[in-house]
Amino acid sequence: MSQIFKKQYKEKVLPALAEVLGTKNIWAVPRIKKIVVSASFGARAKDDSPLVVAMEKNLTDITGQRPIKTLAKTSISNFKIRKGMFLGYKITLRGKRMFDFIYKLLNINMPRIRDFGGISVANIDSSGNLNIGLKEQIAFLEIAPEGIEKLHGLEIAIVTSAKSQKEGLELFRLLGFPFKELKDKDTK
Repeated sequence: MSQIFKKQYKEKVLPALAEVLGTKNIWAVPRIKKIVVSASFGARAKDDSPLVVAMEKNLTDITGQRPIKTLAKTSISNFKIRKGMFLGYKITLRGKRMFDFIYKLLNINMPRIRDFGGISVANIDSSGNLNIGLKEQIAFLEIAPEGIEKLHGLEIAIVTSAKSQKEGLELFRLLGFPFKELKDKDTK
């Protein structure tokens, strides 16, 4: 299925985006560079706790890659975080796995999110990157709800080569991402 999605991306989305942005050169349009999936637990867990082991397994199941550990860059006394402290995991997806993940996210996982009304346009930053936060990991089919002891959230950052929020919004809209504000405008 992701091959069909990738073919649609190259043959339909990119030319349509070039037309919308007024660019004649297909290579000048924004593209998706990578996806970064991360989860953190802050200072509340140790390296060998069941939460850490479960989080690593969940992220591996969701993305198909082993996550790397993220460490604190600086000490923050108010949060009881010291430099070098283990804070969570992250995974960077590129190529085929990136398109597989986007396909699953759009067609399988987002419809499973409880009370999902769309993504806010404010989630796209000034560089055209989309940041999505999920409160629970059980929206993904790879995670069995019976085996979960504690729910944890995920952060998904879809990094693009867009130069502005408008370019990023057009790219994601043409890919089929559901946005709240676009739904409201269409119904009026």
